[in-house]
Amino acid sequence: MTRNRGRRIGQARALALPGVDRLFAPLLDRIDRGLPEGSIDATLPGGGRRLLGGRAPGPAAVVDLRSWRALYRLATGGSAGWYEAWAAGEWASPDPVALFELFVRNRAALGDTARARPWSRIGRRLAHLARRNDAAGARANVAYHYDLGNDFYAPWLDASMTYSSAMFAEADEPLEAAQARKLAAILDRTATRPGDAILEIGCGWGSFAAVAAAGGRRVHGLTLSAEQKAHVEARGLPGVSVALTDYRDATGQYDAIASIEMVEAVGQDFWPAYCAAIARLLRPGGRAAIQYIAIDDAVFENYARNVDFIQAYVFPGGMLLSEARFRAIAERYGLRWTDRRGFGMDYAETLRRWRMAFDAADAAGRLPADLDAQFRALWRYYLMYCEGGFRGGGIDVAQVTLVKEGT
Repeated sequence: MTRNRGRRIGQARALALPGVDRLFAPLLDRIDRGLPEGSIDATLPGGGRRLLGGRAPGPAAVVDLRSWRALYRLATGGSAGWYEAWAAGEWASPDPVALFELFVRNRAALGDTARARPWSRIGRRLAHLARRNDAAGARANVAYHYDLGNDFYAPWLDASMTYSSAMFAEADEPLEAAQARKLAAILDRTATRPGDAILEIGCGWGSFAAVAAAGGRRVHGLTLSAEQKAHVEARGLPGVSVALTDYRDATGQYDAIASIEMVEAVGQDFWPAYCAAIARLLRPGGRAAIQYIAIDDAVFENYARNVDFIQAYVFPGGMLLSEARFRAIAERYGLRWTDRRGFGMDYAETLRRWRMAFDAADAAGRLPADLDAQFRALWRYYLMYCEGGFRGGGIDVAQVTLVKEGT
């Protein structure tokens, strides 16, 4: 597998047509009208300045728009095009997180302004459909993201190698303590006792399995990542087994199921299969503790019609949940939805901590040498993009308990 995942983003020439600024004035006007909260202080390619928004308090973003080509990419490619413009040096900002937060906070007013035009997203949609999460596609998609190597993730995750949102008790709490709280909360939701068997769908590098095993539970973890499986096995956790098995192929009956931020890798077409597997694998009365990332239901349809930056460049096949749609499917399979707890701002802080650790590891040369500068920049952008999404409130992370009805 090639680990140099940096895309070849062509260095586009700045458009130099007469009156080109007038061509993009309508788009700037639409962005301006779509910002009831917060503002963008924009430096334009010709050296002019324009304040967009500024009507009410909110995120104050600063953008150096170095080429009109950036707006063209935004209009035709949405968030993926906006990343491509950033990678090509066509725009810059001292704090991109504020810009991403601003766009997400004003998502209703902006509407489709920052999404790809219907005629331009056909190619991206076709490429995305080719990465569907059927059995073969799911393995390839997971490998693309997680098999970058344990030596890539280890320098910037906490010592437990937990790659999901922490749950903070206070702002200055160490990340590892906040991750331990999250894992304990998932274990509590299973309502299991020592000796009970837990199936973990998407076991990551084994941090939850370690907590559950320390409490006397038996854990069988499922993953499609060879790197993760090797790491879990190397930990030698008593009572813990791990298999390279798709959730659709899992067998047996378990007292409880845990699944932490794995469902985002399932895809809307396969939500029924995921819920069916949970219902089939749980004993009657058993509980599934799920941690998931959801996007605002009000914008889900627009989101689902597009291929966003993360789907195009970071996690092929990925898709955030529509909580209402997913809950309805779970309930059709006899899984009672209970005790939801959202903690989206905790994810924003988790991402900020990861980015700080990532930057420190990069500066110290502790990231793998075969990952080039373009790839490292992509991941820095990814961490900032996600942080802005949570800070803007359009994305949430939550835990919920699904109880299998029946006796």
